Amino acid sequence: MAHTIVNMPGDGIGKQVLPEARRVLDAVGFQAEYIDADIGWDCWTNEGNALPQRTIDLLAKHKLGLFGAITSKPKKEAAAELKPELRDKGFSYFSPIVTMRQHFNLDVCLRPCIGFPGNPLNFIRHKAGGGFEEPRVRTVVFRQNTEGLYAGVEWTKPPDQVRAALATHAKFKPFANVPPEDMALSVRIITRPAARRIVEAAFQYARKHGYKSVTLCEKPNVLRETSGMMEDEAKRVQKEYPEIALWSTNIDAQLMWLTKNPEDYGVVVASNLFGDVISDAFAGLVGGLGFAASGNIGRDVAVFEPTHGSAPKYAELDPPIVNPIGMILAAAMLLDYIGETEKNLLVRNAVAAVVREGKVRTYDMMRLPGGARALQQGAASTTQMTDAILAQLPRGAK
Repeated sequence: MAHTIVNMPGDGIGKQVLPEARRVLDAVGFQAEYIDADIGWDCWTNEGNALPQRTIDLLAKHKLGLFGAITSKPKKEAAAELKPELRDKGFSYFSPIVTMRQHFNLDVCLRPCIGFPGNPLNFIRHKAGGGFEEPRVRTVVFRQNTEGLYAGVEWTKPPDQVRAALATHAKFKPFANVPPEDMALSVRIITRPAARRIVEAAFQYARKHGYKSVTLCEKPNVLRETSGMMEDEAKRVQKEYPEIALWSTNIDAQLMWLTKNPEDYGVVVASNLFGDVISDAFAGLVGGLGFAASGNIGRDVAVFEPTHGSAPKYAELDPPIVNPIGMILAAAMLLDYIGETEKNLLVRNAVAAVVREGKVRTYDMMRLPGGARALQQGAASTTQMTDAILAQLPRGAK
């Protein structure tokens, strides 16, 4: 086998959708060895670590991963679900996918938000003269994946030396008399090399795929230092791509504009939190998280996933009802990443054909409430959607 894939279903519906993506990969003739790896909530409750070292070791060795979904809960709830013998032992829950990104420096997050014609969930708007139109959304978001507010540098009851350092800043004066136990801090960290790398990745993609602009989505008028550094680096990089325009927008204004003229935005680049927000917002215009896939790409390791969560309320349904397309598109991204361009296009074209035809739709595509009754109302099951995609592959695809 040319490739070995670390297979990480994770929690909830991750265990339902990842096998469906594997079916599609097999059908297009992708030959790989898959090694199952532990990650997620069971690891946390039983071991006090949602990303065990054995899984880190597998990723370090094999470099490629497919990831399903994880359950993530607030600090107190997570601590309460530890095995009794692990409680009060100093274990802290951290999102395993965030930990994975930081451990392997998977700093480039690629999130395509590209609409499939015929999807009943696509964004439409009123025309000035009456009627409706459906703009073509083909936005690709580049999210810096390891820094910003997700860097994890946080305190509740910050120690004295942290407060002393903050007290050297004039803007900290209003907080000087706040008792430590009444204060929580999260530090937004942006470094110039990481800012430059994510912006360069965005411009390289724009040039390769024929996009005419890159939009930096930040807040430099308020976050003058951190967003300001992102903007400075974007301006420097743009000089190397004179044929591609650089637009700079504020995150709040961008959220308004994307529902007015989303077709104007091709490649969007942002820091961690803003990239998370704007990619989900654009995904909502092209079908929601059931159609959203993500690539976490470092210099050596890459992990591909749908952007949806574990949806535990649907995880026990038999047959499963969730939409597997986001996970299938994540698998297609893996194919593209390793140079299997034709197989990637086979998968995307098969998905596009099913969506365009409209005969097979999961409950979200039919705007039905989730639950077992959705199948009785004509919704396709998870497996039936994959079957329809497989049926659209050309004979002899292998």
